[in-house]
Amino acid sequence: MMSAVPASAQGVLPVSMSGVAPIAVALGAGGFALLSMAVLRTLLVDNKATRRRAAEQVAALRAMVDEYENLVAGSHELTVLWTGQDAPRFLGHAASVLPQGREPKSVLNLHSWLGAAESNRMAALVEDLRMHGRAFSTSLVTLDKRLVRATGWVTGGAVALRLRPAFEQPGETAAAPGSEQGVRAVLRALTKPAFLRDDNDRLVYANPAYLALCTALGKPVSETSPAELLDPARIAAHLKSCRTSTEPVTLAVDLGAKGKFEIVEFPVPGGRAGYLRALSDAPRAVSGAEPGLSHIGGVIDALATPIAIFNGRRELVQFNEAYAELWGLEPSFLTLGLDERAILDKLRTEGQLPNQVDYHTWRTKHLESYSRKTPFEADPWHLPDGRTIKVISAPSGAQGGVIYVFEDMTERLELESANKAFTNVMRETINALSEAVAVFGTNGRLTLSNPQLSKLWKVPTNFLETNPHIDQLAEASGRAIPEDGSTIWRDLKRGIIDLNPTRTDQTGRINRSDGRLVDYAITRLPDGQTMMTFLDVTESASYSKVLKERNDALVAADRLKDAFVENVSYELRSPLTNIIGFADLLAGTEGGSLNERQSEYIDYIRASSVTLGVLIDNILDLASVDAGIAELNPEPQDIATLVDKARAGITATFPEVSGEPPNLVVALEPDLPPFIADGTRIVQVLYNLLSNAARFSPPGGEIRLSVSHRADRMLFIIEDEGPGLTDEMKSAILTRLDGPQSGGRQRGAGLALSIVRTFVNLHGGTISAERREPKGSRIIVNLPRDSAMAGVAE
Repeated sequence: MMSAVPASAQGVLPVSMSGVAPIAVALGAGGFALLSMAVLRTLLVDNKATRRRAAEQVAALRAMVDEYENLVAGSHELTVLWTGQDAPRFLGHAASVLPQGREPKSVLNLHSWLGAAESNRMAALVEDLRMHGRAFSTSLVTLDKRLVRATGWVTGGAVALRLRPAFEQPGETAAAPGSEQGVRAVLRALTKPAFLRDDNDRLVYANPAYLALCTALGKPVSETSPAELLDPARIAAHLKSCRTSTEPVTLAVDLGAKGKFEIVEFPVPGGRAGYLRALSDAPRAVSGAEPGLSHIGGVIDALATPIAIFNGRRELVQFNEAYAELWGLEPSFLTLGLDERAILDKLRTEGQLPNQVDYHTWRTKHLESYSRKTPFEADPWHLPDGRTIKVISAPSGAQGGVIYVFEDMTERLELESANKAFTNVMRETINALSEAVAVFGTNGRLTLSNPQLSKLWKVPTNFLETNPHIDQLAEASGRAIPEDGSTIWRDLKRGIIDLNPTRTDQTGRINRSDGRLVDYAITRLPDGQTMMTFLDVTESASYSKVLKERNDALVAADRLKDAFVENVSYELRSPLTNIIGFADLLAGTEGGSLNERQSEYIDYIRASSVTLGVLIDNILDLASVDAGIAELNPEPQDIATLVDKARAGITATFPEVSGEPPNLVVALEPDLPPFIADGTRIVQVLYNLLSNAARFSPPGGEIRLSVSHRADRMLFIIEDEGPGLTDEMKSAILTRLDGPQSGGRQRGAGLALSIVRTFVNLHGGTISAERREPKGSRIIVNLPRDSAMAGVAE
């Protein structure tokens, strides 16, 4: 259908379109050009930024590569890298694998550092790696008997070979454990029997435990050429198995009374090592352990230190019996392959981990040991049961495993605490001493002192705390005591620095110029040190001098007294004898008869003369006892005769002149046994006791003397009707002091009783006194029946 269009319109349209088309084309072309330029500009800018970022990334990658190469080059291992057809690159130190002075490239000359068999095996492994990309990991024994770990693998388009010492840990050098000396040192430390074989399977070393076992089995004992424990046939078969295996080889043996054992042998540099364990010992390692650790499983199991090894997956791959005993874990739980987190959780449940507010955070921090590259010692574990455990972790192999070493520090800490407490007590004790103390070491320096040393020698305390040498101490003392301080210490120095083993302790006294007297003692201590003690004795020496002077004066006075008494007694006896003689003459009928009053006077003179004679005899006897020359003459005695003599003395001493005489009653027990004593002394004892009773009795009072025996003792009992004995009078019986004369008619009782005590003691007897009721006193003399063995008087 067509629409109707005006004629004028139909003519105009073609003319208009023909004029607009060129303009539209021009405008379109210009717009496209502008758009193209804008896009091109944008592309150019983006390309420049991309190149800049690419350059920065390349630079960063190069820096990273350089850093890694430096790290590899700085490690104690040698890495060989093949990339395409280019020459191999060598990273690291050749000295960690090759002998000293070798270039890294000489590592490819395998015959120069490996034996024939090892070099051929290594060449085949490297060729297989480069041709077929087959990775490997093995151990090599070098010509100089070192153990080297070789690992080959393919990484991207390159082939890598890494060589490192088999026993090397991060941060250590290729070390002695891989050498024969290192192996011997490890075997020597084992508590189980262990041995070492050379390349020819000959035993070349045995540890003390192995030698002890040989002794028990009656086999020859030699450390460098030990005896085999088995018969040659079994040994030959066992060694054949060892030569065809690169893993530990075991052999069960029965050693009779010593029990059943398992011999475990494994390769080591230069031969094979082995040890014996009881069949009850469970193996503590599996094949999943880190490479290079399987051959030391027996060593770890024999150690008394708790050890546990986990691989990079935190799985338990090796532990020893000490580890299980430390934590008290049952064998049914502690199995190989167990995750360490499970072990920690169980220990926490059983209260064997430190109490933590956030246990999970603590466990996470503990498990950081798997990411550490160096050994690490954590804070000690203070367990709820009072134990303190030290934990040391170290990397294990290249797979991120960890070796834990535990140490129960409880006993050591207790000993340290006890030692510290003892040291503090000793220090306080030394400081509290009145003596000044100085201890010098073998180098002549002061190692110990107390405040009294500073006070006595006027040396500052802070100076003594610097541990001065004795020469410095002498100089300091010389400044404090200018007169002779330095000289005294220099003289003492000879006794301090004397290192002669036969030296003896010394003592002496120092007279200082300032008037002080100081006693010193030099004592040798067991550890070679020398202890000196000083004591200021100035005051005590002064007191001692005064006391000595006074004692000397008393001794001199006592001697004068004894001499005076002896002289007076001797001088009195001559005139007394004359008085008695003339009195007896006047009393007789030769001179004429006397009236009653004259006779009474003569009786007084005679009685007083007798009393005076007895007193003089007592004084002389007492002086003899004091001089130590009094002796007894024991003989068989008739007790009745002794009593009669004492009665006669009393009758002569107390005549009936002005009152009733004492009424003496004697009671002798029938059938008295023989009595051996000094008769003269016994008469003196009885006389003095009877006269003492007469003195304290009223006129005509009864005095009773009883004699009896008890077993091998003789008892003399004197009883009177006097006023009784006071405490002072009882004491006077055992002393030389005169007792109170209460109501007595005569004095001098104290001397008489002293004579009694002396002679009773000479006979080995005793004397006692007691009061009678209602009045009077009783004195008991207890004498042995045989006084021949009597002791000396007190």
